[in-house]
Amino acid sequence: MPRRDLYHDVVVKALESEGWTITDDPLQVSIGDTDLYVDLAAERVLGAVRGEVKIAVEIKSFLGASKVEDLEMAVGQYNVYRDVLAEVQPDRLLYFAVSRRVDRSILSSQFGRLIVERQHLRLVVFDEKEERRLEWKPEP
Repeated sequence: MPRRDLYHDVVVKALESEGWTITDDPLQVSIGDTDLYVDLAAERVLGAVRGEVKIAVEIKSFLGASKVEDLEMAVGQYNVYRDVLAEVQPDRLLYFAVSRRVDRSILSSQFGRLIVERQHLRLVVFDEKEERRLEWKPEP
């Protein structure tokens, strides 16, 4: 089982403060004889008409020496998780949780915006100090 990200507890608190229920910590996803572990799974009821929304959240700190390499690794992992989830849990949306610091630096650069757009990355941006969610990109 993978070790927890630096901001794991911050993201859990931020999601719970917005009415999300953490259902798996981590979410084990299996295909064939391969097991993957996404950091979190959560659900939220949106009302009788809209039903419930299920998400999987992979938390990324971007603490390496190179933000470009951090993004390369994160995007590769995101694509693998997205493909496997589409096969085994197609009703669950995958999000990357990143700090405001990461969103304002590498992800707001021309390079980062290109990658987010072309790779169709879903992001949830959190404030690591206030332990709250700031923004969904796009809203679930």
